[in-house]
Amino acid sequence: MMVATGLGLGAAAGASEAADTPKPIRISNVDQILPVKPFRYCFNTATIMGQNLPLEKEVEIAAKAGYQAIEPWVRKIEDYRKKGGSLVEMKKRIADSGLSVEGAIGFAGWLDDDEAKRKAGLEQMKRDMDLVAQIGGKRIAAPPVGATNQPMDLLKVAERYRVVLEVGRQAGVVPQLELWGRSKTLSRMGEVAFVLVESAQPDACTVLDVFHVYRGGSDFAGLRMFSGSALHVFHVNDYPADPPREKATDGDRVFPGDGVAPMTQILRDLRSIGFRGFLSLELFNKKYFQQDPLLVARTGLEKMKAAATVEATE
Repeated sequence: MMVATGLGLGAAAGASEAADTPKPIRISNVDQILPVKPFRYCFNTATIMGQNLPLEKEVEIAAKAGYQAIEPWVRKIEDYRKKGGSLVEMKKRIADSGLSVEGAIGFAGWLDDDEAKRKAGLEQMKRDMDLVAQIGGKRIAAPPVGATNQPMDLLKVAERYRVVLEVGRQAGVVPQLELWGRSKTLSRMGEVAFVLVESAQPDACTVLDVFHVYRGGSDFAGLRMFSGSALHVFHVNDYPADPPREKATDGDRVFPGDGVAPMTQILRDLRSIGFRGFLSLELFNKKYFQQDPLLVARTGLEKMKAAATVEATE
């Protein structure tokens, strides 16, 4: 892309870097697999939201499972503070656990066409960013809340995303434009790319998700049109062949490798475009909500590492 967002020019440079990436050590026990460069691993706490655990327990589980980072939901940070928790202490707890906060999930209505709702949404985004910053967070998702059920002019989306980026600079937290497969405005990778380019901001970036890309109908080959510099966190999951794409819901997500997503090609393309960020496990499967949360977290990490190892050795 052009200098502003990093789209389009990244593939050739990324391929050169990938060629120099050392091959992983082959080990039979997946528990012992060393992290395959360039990927690092993050735990999105939605994966165990059904267990209704407090934030401090989610941090503990992410660390014990072996992740390098955590991606909490803003409402859990709010709950922690409302119950008397110190965000300063939480920041220290996370760092002492060997984790970083690479992203966070919030739902501020920054994109709403209704001016009053959009203004309230921007204020909510400011509050959310402040909470994330206080626990050491670097980024927050900026999903198309307010543009889900009806299409919106993408130039207007780019203009409003530019405003949110400025809010983020003041807070020290970068808003990541998020693709939602069910959105009538930002359901396809091409739409996201358009907004990043037209926002014309050096910190413009996106958080993509295997399930959402599938649900929105984009071909995963489109990943090759992005640059790794426009991606910091990539949500990893898988999906079954049934139900059909148009009827698939978040609850149908399964562990990486347990579905039919072209996981090897997805990871290979991410590597080739120079992605050096975090693969973040994000699931909403009710069956997993009935299981031990530490087991779920560990299983997810093992399956992400196994998928990355296959990609690197094929």
